[in-house]
Amino acid sequence: MQFDRKDKDDAKLLALYKTLLYPRMVEEKMLILLRQGRIGKWFSGIGQEAIAVGSTLAMQNDEYILPMHRNLGVFTSRNIPLKKLMAQWQGKVSGFTKGRDRSFHFGTQDYKIIGMISHLGPQMALADGIALADVIENKKHATLVFTGEGATSEGDFHEAINVASVWNLPVIFLIENNGYGLSTPINEQFNCKHLVDRAIGYGVEGIQLDGNNILEVYDKLSEIASSIRENPRPVLVECLTFRMRGHEEASGTKYVPQHLFDEWQKKDPVKNFEDYLVTENILDEELIATIKRSYKAEIEQEVEEAFNEEEPVANDSIELSDMFFPYQQELTQPQATKTEKRYLDAITEGLKEGMQRYNNLVIMGQDVAEYGGAFKITDGFVAAFGKARVRNTPICESAIVGTGLGLSINGYKAVVEMQFADFVTCGFNQIVNNLAKTHYRWGEKADVVIRMPTGAGSGAGPFHSQSNEAWFTKTPGLKVVYPAFPYDAKGLLIAAIEDPNPVIYFEHKYLYRSLSGLVPEGYYTVEIGKANVLKHGDQLSIITYGLGVHWALEYLNNHNEINATLVDLVSLQPWDKETVAKAVKATGRVIILHEDTISSGFGAELSAWIAEHCFEDLDAPVMRCASLDTAIPMNKVLEDSFLAKSRFAKTVEKILAY
Repeated sequence: MQFDRKDKDDAKLLALYKTLLYPRMVEEKMLILLRQGRIGKWFSGIGQEAIAVGSTLAMQNDEYILPMHRNLGVFTSRNIPLKKLMAQWQGKVSGFTKGRDRSFHFGTQDYKIIGMISHLGPQMALADGIALADVIENKKHATLVFTGEGATSEGDFHEAINVASVWNLPVIFLIENNGYGLSTPINEQFNCKHLVDRAIGYGVEGIQLDGNNILEVYDKLSEIASSIRENPRPVLVECLTFRMRGHEEASGTKYVPQHLFDEWQKKDPVKNFEDYLVTENILDEELIATIKRSYKAEIEQEVEEAFNEEEPVANDSIELSDMFFPYQQELTQPQATKTEKRYLDAITEGLKEGMQRYNNLVIMGQDVAEYGGAFKITDGFVAAFGKARVRNTPICESAIVGTGLGLSINGYKAVVEMQFADFVTCGFNQIVNNLAKTHYRWGEKADVVIRMPTGAGSGAGPFHSQSNEAWFTKTPGLKVVYPAFPYDAKGLLIAAIEDPNPVIYFEHKYLYRSLSGLVPEGYYTVEIGKANVLKHGDQLSIITYGLGVHWALEYLNNHNEINATLVDLVSLQPWDKETVAKAVKATGRVIILHEDTISSGFGAELSAWIAEHCFEDLDAPVMRCASLDTAIPMNKVLEDSFLAKSRFAKTVEKILAY
């Protein structure tokens, strides 16, 4: 291994050695603790330290790094106390996740490190969002994100690099090619000669490095970071290295040929650099021993102090409240002046008010810029707010949701439009595993609104008409709202933008141009979690939301003989249990009406809750009226038969006759 010190003085080289040695010694201690049974799991980065240490030292302290689970050197190079890290690994209260997550699955704004989730690929899109915020703010910052050779097969890898390339984002995508994804060798993972060659397809620079050479990694990453701060653009870096331990210690290494260990042992990054410094008369055996004794004593002390800390005490109320960033909504009352607006125009106004109120709000989605969106909701927004904040995206829902989270991490707000709610499947992981869990895991907000044009009624078929709100109402950490009227559509959207927590905002496509109502001028908010009682009666209660509200109103307007209480939930998570309970008590008979399919639709949750909490107030079984348990057909006759509306009259007759 050849080292080129360039202009580094002896003190600089010695400091690099110490920073490289420390995580190796921590790892050796972890392996001892593992054999002693004092810890249960460890993902070793032995043999890969030069990548983590060299690249971290190349970054400025106020620049974000997004590491993986074999990058201990990132954390130690950012000077996070070992005691704090050990507390995290052991699930102590003083760890970054309070015992809620393990390993390096955490972030810390104090050290500008954003940790991974187990799905590996999604964090690359977060780097895009972090870098985008820097670009909009005109900050000359770079962002560094790690991935392994295995995760380069994930769609998230390709989406994130493509977005960064199209938007010229200053992101260093660093691939640690260590030869194996768990037990799968690289020849079974990709068929290109070098992973760095993938840069060509995205129109970005690609650089391959000896990942075991601390000086090569440090110098080249310093050069790249300095360059992209001034000339923002992504760079793909492949660092060649080898994993000297198993994927994690329990998996072992029997699947790796011995000759590979023999070959790479000679390339040990710590030993080779140590030998080099000896030849340069910067180190000698006595100084090496002194440094190691000092580190050993420090490591022993901090590890034991972490072990001696108390275990968490379970508290259900704290666990539940920590799913969300602390936030108390303060309602803004509407102005007296009102204008007749279509449902669609109310949404447009809500977005405009949000963009005017928050200079750090970015709208992203397919065709949302000059074209104005598939439904023209953002028509004219580029002229009003500029292309930096109203951004057309490639067709990559996962990357754009992740970019939204990255924006939030770096001080921005994001509204992401799914062109159709059906397409959210392509961004599902980012929503349910990143947006929803971020605050619970490490206390960071996820200030992102996902707009979801939803629902049937226009003959759009199985992939443009689904009602998929139940996918999200059962996911802790998400708020879900679903306005049925233009007034609520505007006020709820503004409220969702205000809220620093992730909000899934369902808007019914059928109502866009078919429904109008009085909408106040200016900025106002609607309470998230509060239902509206549209009619009061004593025969039965109808609990519904979205288009179901209008089905119920139409039916009741045509049947004046029926005296019903009609509740529009408006919000599905949280939902208004108090108002629902009052409606049940008032009539004793309940129909839950929704457009979604009947099995496991949100009505099932409502029905179970009412049966459990309002049983003594019921005079008849709770009845659900929902759509068929099939995909949504395109043909108008078939679609009408599919929808819950076709069965609503019979359901009313049945419950009144009970």
